Amino acid sequence: MAYEVNEEAAETLSRLEGLARIESPSFDAQASERMAEVLAGWWDAAGAAVRIERTAAGASLVADLDGVGDPLLLVGHSDTVWPHGAIEDQVPWYVDGDTVGGPGVYDMKSGLLVMLAAAERLRGRRHRSVRVVVVCDEEVGSPTTQALLRACAGGVSGAIGFESPHPDGALKVGRRGSTRVGLTVRGRASHAALDPDSGISAIDELVDQLVALRAIVADASLRSEVLCNVGTIAGGGRANVIPAEAEAEIGLRFLDGQAEGAVLDALRTLSPVRSGAVIATKLLSHRPAWSPSSADGELLSAIATAGARIGQVVTGRPASGAGDTNLLGSLGIPTVDGFGPRGGGAHAATEHLSLSSLGERIDLLTAVLEDPAVPARPAR
Repeated sequence: MAYEVNEEAAETLSRLEGLARIESPSFDAQASERMAEVLAGWWDAAGAAVRIERTAAGASLVADLDGVGDPLLLVGHSDTVWPHGAIEDQVPWYVDGDTVGGPGVYDMKSGLLVMLAAAERLRGRRHRSVRVVVVCDEEVGSPTTQALLRACAGGVSGAIGFESPHPDGALKVGRRGSTRVGLTVRGRASHAALDPDSGISAIDELVDQLVALRAIVADASLRSEVLCNVGTIAGGGRANVIPAEAEAEIGLRFLDGQAEGAVLDALRTLSPVRSGAVIATKLLSHRPAWSPSSADGELLSAIATAGARIGQVVTGRPASGAGDTNLLGSLGIPTVDGFGPRGGGAHAATEHLSLSSLGERIDLLTAVLEDPAVPARPAR
């Protein structure tokens, strides 16, 4: 489908290039401040009440747009996985027909513009109340902004995430929980040949604990499959010294809260195999499992109904990756994710999006917010 280059489309593309050129890796407070200020200016002009919330990770945006009924929460993030300078060589900005590439354009700066363009279309017309939250640290698990997400979710009628959709454009309803755990072991150093009995190998202990972890995640009593990846291991120094310290970082993915709780409880109560060894576990980041609910299905159905009015077929299904909607969905808030445009190459040098899909998503969100079942907006 050709991308219609009208005034709105040209403005959206220009804005997307501007956001891509504000390279905003996670934990870069200055870059997130620039992103928040630019977004705040646009949302203010669109008629929203805007504020910027700051944490140790940087600046996040909250915008409230008056309308009818309890607000619909629109969720996005301003950070990317790309370092400064990536736009110069790793992921250069380009436009080639229907395709645009650049750092963060797919994940997820284009999604931020879907929200904005729909709001601008609806100014002066009846529409649902909208609350927007754009956090600054989603790519690293939102460690400093989960409290902000919880606060923004208060009193909302539902939540829509603007991460990328499934490759075929289907929305995401349900996501695996994602948890990172640090496992550290302290042993006792000694000479590996002259005094081996005085030592306690932290590496050997860590290996045994990781074997025990495999048994924990494979427990047949768990309600669903658990994915486990030991992502990093470190420890020791020399082959002739029994290592006193070792550590690993573990990534876990859960389909439901029962399996999640059972595995994390077991990790917290690991016992040393070797007398004198000390084990500690630390929760590095945690996104709870979001199992699809009937309320999520009802929100998806409402979106599909809005899509049908404008000739779009909207479907949805669960996804493996985690995001901020994990928290919202797990809280029982009707939630759907994947409202960004189609594309590909998230977190890869091939990152790109479809411009025609970007326009379709703006059309769809406009239809969702301008629900004919909602009473006329009061005069202001």
